Amino acid sequence: MDTPTKPRGCTSFKVRQLMRRLSAHYDAEVSQSGLKTTQYSLLSHLKRLGAVRPVDFAVELKMTASTLSRNLQPLITAGWVEQTAGADARSRLVALTPEGETKWREAQLHWKTAQQKLNALLGVERVLALHQLIDDSLELLGAADDAAELPD
Repeated sequence: MDTPTKPRGCTSFKVRQLMRRLSAHYDAEVSQSGLKTTQYSLLSHLKRLGAVRPVDFAVELKMTASTLSRNLQPLITAGWVEQTAGADARSRLVALTPEGETKWREAQLHWKTAQQKLNALLGVERVLALHQLIDDSLELLGAADDAAELPD
């Protein structure tokens, strides 16, 4: 079989296909904890960052503040994340509650199972290569975005 000399098809479509499969794989495991994979990810980031201003949290996650607020609301309602006053009257902080840490631990066990199954399905070498390709691509795309924002 001949190896193509240039990409065929839409890269965005192929990445979306992969994301749908990966999301379904992780969701099947993590949902056993009562969380969506995206919610587990938010709890994980909050655990790592500690109390953080929502605007800084949004920047860290590379999402808009309104999207973050919408995604945090069910976690706040469930009592897994708390919103408290910040350094001044206008600022707020979000942080994991003790109940949120317990929920995170429960979900982490399911996430680990999903990761181990993925490693077994794809092979650790392929997963490592995929991570490297994604990191390299994000860096290049970020550099291209930064260059596009520079004034002439």
